[in-house]
Amino acid sequence: MQQQIFLIAVLAGFPMILSAQEQDKEQAPLYTFKTLADLTATSVKDQCQTGTCWSFSTTSFLESEAARISGEVVDLSEMASVRYTYPLKAEMFLRHHGLHQFGPGSLCHDVLNAAADYGLVPDFAFTGLDAGELVYDHGELDAVLSAAVKAMSKQKVLSDDWRDAVDGICDAYLGKLPSSFQYNGKTYTPGSFRDYLGINPSEYVSLTSFSHHSFGETFVLEVPDNFSRGQFLNLPIEDLTRVVRKALMDGYTVAWDADVSEKGFSFRNGMALLPAVEEEAMMFKEVIEEAKVSQASRQEGFENHTTTDDHLMHIVGLAIDQKGSEYFVIKNSWGQDNLYGGRQYISMAYFKAKTLAVTLHRDAMQSGKKR
Repeated sequence: MQQQIFLIAVLAGFPMILSAQEQDKEQAPLYTFKTLADLTATSVKDQCQTGTCWSFSTTSFLESEAARISGEVVDLSEMASVRYTYPLKAEMFLRHHGLHQFGPGSLCHDVLNAAADYGLVPDFAFTGLDAGELVYDHGELDAVLSAAVKAMSKQKVLSDDWRDAVDGICDAYLGKLPSSFQYNGKTYTPGSFRDYLGINPSEYVSLTSFSHHSFGETFVLEVPDNFSRGQFLNLPIEDLTRVVRKALMDGYTVAWDADVSEKGFSFRNGMALLPAVEEEAMMFKEVIEEAKVSQASRQEGFENHTTTDDHLMHIVGLAIDQKGSEYFVIKNSWGQDNLYGGRQYISMAYFKAKTLAVTLHRDAMQSGKKR
């Protein structure tokens, strides 16, 4: 009788074991990746309730550049660039009598401009947070600053106090930028700290790929967040992709501006895919075939506004999946709560279709040159 009871118990538990095994199988990642390049980068941050991805991504990029050039791994302040740039955006808006874009968004070169004109500071020297605050929330700052500059733009004569007013708002919400600070027992200015890290902002180039301008020439990219009218070198998308891939293999990370509005861009799944039409329903359910991307198809997306400058990120690696397809590995700024700790694998199809621009060190474009 005891043997029968034991046998029944074992048989009863057997389906539960199978069920657990099946569950593990279902939860296993669809895609498995082999790392081809994994470059030095600081931890994944969270921009929280702000429109400052441009600063988070480019600051992360400069952190990796500092590590590459000087060997110094330092957590730089994202909010220092924000604090420096917002008054410049306000001035551009007012110089155009209110007929110009004004908002929290900017591009990579605005961080480089801030680094050139002001410098760089460690995060502890300027957090942009009040005492006791732990997360960023710029909802009120953005609303107050926007209302102020729009009201100023409606005045027949702009007062001499507008700069003080804008600075006052920025100081109230973000704080005053430091003129000096201590780092590892030494006193630095923002400019001397930038130089200590080996960062020369003039050595960086921005690339794009659109056929309404000639390839091989530079032009002002026509997107709303390019308030400072930054110049971009125009390359065919296949060439641009090769430049980025080679840069990573040579030890250079890359800042990336892209459209992330597609269903295939999934932070939760830690991937970005561009499915072929017949594969859309199976995306993230099985390994899929992706759409073919041409120069003409990506241009169409730019022209019909399905490809816009939504978000900026930091490309820190290269990987290959079980079928031999390659992916750029990006560090996002939406926290660490996804399958890969805040990183994502970007398919080449998605990259070619949805890239607005990239920024990298000029040496990365020279064959075989590595520092």
